[in-house]
Amino acid sequence: MNVRRVLLDVDKAVARPSLIELARAIEAVESVAALNITVTEIDIETLGMDVTIEGEALDYDRLVDAIESAGAVVHSIDEIVVGSRIVECVRRRR
Repeated sequence: MNVRRVLLDVDKAVARPSLIELARAIEAVESVAALNITVTEIDIETLGMDVTIEGEALDYDRLVDAIESAGAVVHSIDEIVVGSRIVECVRRRR
């Protein structure tokens, strides 16, 4: 299966790892072409983030290992794109 994009809900402690350290750990995973980390929540002890990763044939288990080794935690997969191209989500109007 050719996983091309994953959007992960990730939490980390405020102090460590830094966003730069987390980005380095993810980028080091083979087949990662690009990533985006967006802070979505901040409280006294933790940061909640959306982490979007794109590439060719991404290995989900290796991505999770890299994130956890850096000191963060994956809560869920919020989006996955699989196939020969990326299909953008089209929001319906109600």
